[in-house]
Amino acid sequence: MKKWYKDYGLQARMLLTMFLLAALYLFFLAILATYGGVGTSGLMFIAAIMLFIQFFFSDKLALWSMGGRIVTEQEEPRLHETISRLCAIADLPKPKVAIVDSNIPNAFATGKSKGSAVVAVTTSLKQRLSQPELEAVLAHELSHVKNRDMLVITIASFLSTVAALLARSIMFFGMGGRDRDRNGGAAIVIFVVSIAVWIISYLLIQALSRYREFAADRGSAIITGHPAHLASALMNISGIMEKVPSRDLREVQGMNAFFIIPAISGDSIMNLFSTHPTVQARIRALEEIERNMEF
Repeated sequence: MKKWYKDYGLQARMLLTMFLLAALYLFFLAILATYGGVGTSGLMFIAAIMLFIQFFFSDKLALWSMGGRIVTEQEEPRLHETISRLCAIADLPKPKVAIVDSNIPNAFATGKSKGSAVVAVTTSLKQRLSQPELEAVLAHELSHVKNRDMLVITIASFLSTVAALLARSIMFFGMGGRDRDRNGGAAIVIFVVSIAVWIISYLLIQALSRYREFAADRGSAIITGHPAHLASALMNISGIMEKVPSRDLREVQGMNAFFIIPAISGDSIMNLFSTHPTVQARIRALEEIERNMEF
């Protein structure tokens, strides 16, 4: 087992993000209770149910959205052996292993705790990367498990999703009822607040997500001892991603916060709002880690 350096910067950012999102969440509920015609207790009950589902079924929801499936050691012996070895180095319980049948080269980790984690890789990633590169990517995902940041991102994404869905439903359906003037005014208020909540929560998630990717890259370097392998993997994945049809990328963009590299084409304007730092910035950071390891 290699010595693991706890990232206090990541821990502080996760706590701050959750605190700010909780305050934003309560404000959002207050607005819904005031203008939405739904009692506070009713809103709290609905929110609690949704958070319960998000917390306890986040891993299953993520796999379901990607069409992934859990595989046994008999089905994927090499993948299981690699993850078992990396877990022994990282002092982690072995997570479940999943395969996603996709032409998009990517990997992600999900789950509410170290004991319930799932590490998933796509068939394209498994086929396109060398064994050292694949190990570096898997070590990156195990670092997310070690840092416990995957649960924070899962819960943080919940409010952003609810706000976006509410704004969309108001835009298309409005708020009916007898008093259309009053309901129309309430709909406008809720719509504006929903948009504001979505933007603020998205920016908070984005800031945390970018930092956690740097932290997981450092974790991969610690576990494997070879930062250059992850740098090579990031370059290869990025190059392959640019050749994937835009339609295929759009179908999985809801999982971008969890992927090792977001499913965004190279010329997409969405790169400006990516949940990840640029590949170039990550490679520079890995090169700095490699130089420090030499001393």
